[in-house]
Amino acid sequence: MDHDAELDALGLLCPLPVLKARKRLDALQPGQVLKVIADDPAAIIDVPHFCHEQGHELISQADVPDGQVYLIRKAAR
Repeated sequence: MDHDAELDALGLLCPLPVLKARKRLDALQPGQVLKVIADDPAAIIDVPHFCHEQGHELISQADVPDGQVYLIRKAAR
């Protein structure tokens, strides 16, 4: 899927992947998509929880050789 911005959070540990995702999403327009690449084991729980709490749509979550890839659509506020 196409995305509007990308965040490489490889090597970052909780809570940094979510904090950096929040900052990148703040810069996007509602409806735009952020791709996050993370290898923190806690991100599997933290990213979906963050999306749910903030109203963003977690479009997909997939395992890749380096970790996980998340596609997040910014909520319309």
